[in-house]
Amino acid sequence: MQSPLKVGVIGVGAMGLAMATNLHGKGYAVQARDVADTAIDAAAAAGIATCKSPRELAEWADLLVVVVVNAKQIEEVLFGVDGVVQCSRDGSHIERDNGNGNGNAPVVMLCSTISPIDSAQFGHRLAAVGIATLDAPISGGPVRAANGTMTLMLAGDQRIVKRLDRVLNDLASKVFFISETIGDGAKTKLVNNMLAGINLTAGAEALALGHRLGLDRQQLFDVICASSGASWIFEDRMARALRDDYAPRAQAHILTKDVGLAVDMAAGAGIETPLGAAALQIFKATIAAGLSDEDDAAVIKTMDPDFNRAKQRETSHD
Repeated sequence: MQSPLKVGVIGVGAMGLAMATNLHGKGYAVQARDVADTAIDAAAAAGIATCKSPRELAEWADLLVVVVVNAKQIEEVLFGVDGVVQCSRDGSHIERDNGNGNGNAPVVMLCSTISPIDSAQFGHRLAAVGIATLDAPISGGPVRAANGTMTLMLAGDQRIVKRLDRVLNDLASKVFFISETIGDGAKTKLVNNMLAGINLTAGAEALALGHRLGLDRQQLFDVICASSGASWIFEDRMARALRDDYAPRAQAHILTKDVGLAVDMAAGAGIETPLGAAALQIFKATIAAGLSDEDDAAVIKTMDPDFNRAKQRETSHD
């Protein structure tokens, strides 16, 4: 059964396209916008209609899902020359319970990982022109986004959350309502991503250590995954490293940005995060080594430059 809700997705990179495709497959009317022609082509190939500007998308949609990279891009998308706030529709009416908001500006759902200060400022500025905001970071990667099993962290007016309950649960199998304070979703995501960065760099260090001690890398990986040192991100990323597969599902510069935002957030609150700071330095070294656009599994190369050369030597002897 087709949903009456019209969903616009701004930013159809790996995550945005996966989310759009998921909703399209579940019967939602979905349109997309991206500045990259390759992303627009990918959306069109998936059967998703595209718009020429965020303004045009805002004039059509009931819900706008923003999945761009950073706050600078959100600023342009929302408040630029052809941005969302330029749409000719009236402001959102959050007291309505009809679930579609037809005739009103769309609710804007900010899914990018940004600082809580930026999230709050965007929310205030949109509210000033009558547009409601959900601070709604996401986690889980493109595969989970495509099958609707990712995690969603929500902060904002609970009436809006209830009104959008169906689409939120179609987007994510784990939906956490954090609070009604815009910015609390961003705080939650940054705490999570700092831990993800720590786990990833620690796991890469451990696997690199075992390799340099002469242990079989695959066997060590299997032992760790079955033991107390396991983490989801270790198993996911180091499996790629063992295959010498650094095709970017999550580019290294993205998690570098996220961990940096988390460390800055903590510093702004007067809180020390020594492990987060250490992980950030490893990510920065990975970027400095020219690996910015590779998958963030590439941190293993920072720990052990010979890691994949060893695999190549093993293969040449087969």
